Amino acid sequence: MTRKIGVIGMGNVGSTVAHDIIAKGLADDLVLIDTNEAKVNADALDFADAMANASFHVNLTVNDYAALKDADVVISAIGNIQMLQNNTNNDRFVELSFTSKQAANVALKIKESGFNGVLVVITNPCDVITLIYQELTELPKNQVIGTGTLLDSARMKRAVGKVFNIDPRSVGGYNLGEHGNSQFTAWSTVTVLGKSINEIAKEQTVDFAELDEIARAGGFTVLHGKNYTNYGIATAAVRLASLIINDARAELPVSNFRYEYNTYLSYPAIVGKNGIIKSLQLDLTEEEEQKLAQSAQYIQAKFEETKTDLQIN
Repeated sequence: MTRKIGVIGMGNVGSTVAHDIIAKGLADDLVLIDTNEAKVNADALDFADAMANASFHVNLTVNDYAALKDADVVISAIGNIQMLQNNTNNDRFVELSFTSKQAANVALKIKESGFNGVLVVITNPCDVITLIYQELTELPKNQVIGTGTLLDSARMKRAVGKVFNIDPRSVGGYNLGEHGNSQFTAWSTVTVLGKSINEIAKEQTVDFAELDEIARAGGFTVLHGKNYTNYGIATAAVRLASLIINDARAELPVSNFRYEYNTYLSYPAIVGKNGIIKSLQLDLTEEEEQKLAQSAQYIQAKFEETKTDLQIN
């Protein structure tokens, strides 16, 4: 059975996602879609040229929504990086006026294609755009997932790993809530070499506030350095797509629909071929529960405003 992935939006992130998929041989068929026909065709030609020296062959299709019908995964990487570059408040919501309209248009085309796989959303602001996609594609909620704080959690692990001089993969735990400014590190979940960081902090000074801010602001640190981000988020998205394609049933902090908050937000869930297989339940502190509820309220309020603008019922 062939494996097919679609990537919509071939900017800095989308093209990096596509390259990673080809380099890893994750798909047999790859559909590339972008409104900039010259750019997407140039990328497709560049990828085709690379395959003579690559380890895998991937069949490429360009700008054909109908080809998404039998795709296993579609990744939304649409965005407007210039809006983020001109943003002095480090707020992903500056893209919303653009991405909400684009996502609404793309969602209807995805629906028209007959696609019934798993939709992975990178597009910012991630949680609100994921809500828009689910509403307009009418895909089951478990089949629409945002990358959410999968990357922010990685940034937290990188920061904690640096403090303790260990590989970030030896750090466990999550950033929860919005992929944005209302997110937070749930320190009750964070472990270092299997030991609770809260226990370690009794013996060694740990600046939790600084580490939390490094995770929250990491994307903008990269953005201000090179005017875009791509490797971190692309790797997160491709990891998520790989788990779906392989029905791995792995635990990840991704943006998934939480019924108790009536919104998408990042919280650990089991991910497999059908998207969200199971929502998990953490034993958070009272303060963390409050932060999560506040983040959920913020996401939901922004979505309601956007629904009115887009005239979504």
